[in-house]
Amino acid sequence: MRTSLTVSMSRSSRRAFMVVAASILALTAALLPGTQAHATPSVTDLEAQIDQKWNQLEPLVEKYNSVHDQLQQNLSKQATLNKQLAPLQTQVQLAQVRVGAMSAELYMNGPGSNLNALLESGSPTTLVDQLTSLNQVAREQQRTVAAVQEQVQKYAKQKQSLDALVIQQRKQDQALATQKSQITGQINQLTKLRDQAYGSGGGAGGSLQPVACPYTPSSGAGATAAKKACSLIGKPYGWGDAGPTYYDCSGMTMTAWKAAGVSLPHNAAAQDSATPDISASSLRPGDLVFYGSDDHHVALYVGGGWVVHAPKPGDHVRMAKMADIGSPSGYGRP
Repeated sequence: MRTSLTVSMSRSSRRAFMVVAASILALTAALLPGTQAHATPSVTDLEAQIDQKWNQLEPLVEKYNSVHDQLQQNLSKQATLNKQLAPLQTQVQLAQVRVGAMSAELYMNGPGSNLNALLESGSPTTLVDQLTSLNQVAREQQRTVAAVQEQVQKYAKQKQSLDALVIQQRKQDQALATQKSQITGQINQLTKLRDQAYGSGGGAGGSLQPVACPYTPSSGAGATAAKKACSLIGKPYGWGDAGPTYYDCSGMTMTAWKAAGVSLPHNAAAQDSATPDISASSLRPGDLVFYGSDDHHVALYVGGGWVVHAPKPGDHVRMAKMADIGSPSGYGRP
């Protein structure tokens, strides 16, 4: 019994000593300058966390770009339909007024007026001709009203469907914007920590500095797009942006090809759909390189296995080895 009691007390004392020692170390670390109570994540850990968050954000960004572009197009169609409807409605109203005036005139004048016209003219034929002409005019006005009303109904039906679609897309647009804002806030916090780590000597230099484009293409639309992409190296990333200061991946490729006179949508997947597929072996400067099963990232090939792309928040438009970004899911040539 004595031996057992001694062992038990020894273990208790050891645990108590360890707790006190840990408390002293924690207090000392808090008081000493330049130390932290909690371990500071390494730059590598922060980069991994940023990449993880970015993998969640980039598909959202591209989906937002797609929904936002569709919304803007439909808002434009909505405005066009409104412009078309306004004069048509005015035409209907004016035509209805004219038909109403004719009907009122016939009603007010009545058969007696027709008889007086017959007596004054002395010719039944003249009266019949007048009535026939008046009747034809009335029928033409009615046909005009019916035709215009048909157009109004056609445009109104289109507008009704478009209005419902715009409401739905506005909701999607706002929901995606909210999700992006939340994840972007998390990425910004991680980026600040990473920048502080680099600034304190934790590995500054290369990975944060945009690299100049060493490849100079010759001529052609693809070469023009490649030159433009190279000129954008160093521009900061901005989701949903296509210049002139900030760029996301599809905004950068869209801007590069715009310089060559080619219009591309502001969405990586849509750019893939809009361009003919090509093989990796036939790549030439200006071609688009897509990444991810859903084509959520796009880069622009500049030759020699290199691409220019806008990677993620906190980064810049930069050049990279095509394979270093990941395994390409496809290639397209505008």
